[in-house]
Amino acid sequence: MTTRQHTVVDSPYGPLTLVATDGVLSGLYMTEQRHRPAEETFGEEDERPFGETIHQLDAYFARELTEFDLPMHFAGTPFQRGVWEQLRRIPYGQTRTYGELAEILGNRGASRAVGLANGKNPIGIIVPCHRVIGSSGSLVGYGGGLDRKQRLLSFERGGFDDVLFQPASCSSSAGSAVPMGSRTTSSASSS
Repeated sequence: MTTRQHTVVDSPYGPLTLVATDGVLSGLYMTEQRHRPAEETFGEEDERPFGETIHQLDAYFARELTEFDLPMHFAGTPFQRGVWEQLRRIPYGQTRTYGELAEILGNRGASRAVGLANGKNPIGIIVPCHRVIGSSGSLVGYGGGLDRKQRLLSFERGGFDDVLFQPASCSSSAGSAVPMGSRTTSSASSS
């Protein structure tokens, strides 16, 4: 029998819902995220499985950690899992294009498929799908919103509100910086 648990933590990018499957991280979802599963699939609220995840997220947001080292459970097709593994190999503060990832995966013509898999990444931030950009260097698509993508890329390059890219449509509703140690209730993450 599979056990699922979740907790919600605050971040500089708004509340993050962490989900575990059998005690292993299987989801990190932002509010208003595209492809966010239904709230009822997250399981009971229990922060016990997430101690190390929260610790590493705290260190990341404090600019003390550039590479996550966490066990993760991925539910997806073999192709999706291959894309997500390649995302984990993009160095902190750097970007790759969808086409570059398709080429690494051995199929130059699969950039759209890479984009679709990238968009369904279940463990945002930790599996850095925000580091993938369009072939022209522009920000394109991000399940958490282009404003968050812009802010995450800027943060990793040493800024916070610096403008490195010009997304086509960029809102300023991603939230303000708050310490990760602050917890919210699970209702704060439902949108």
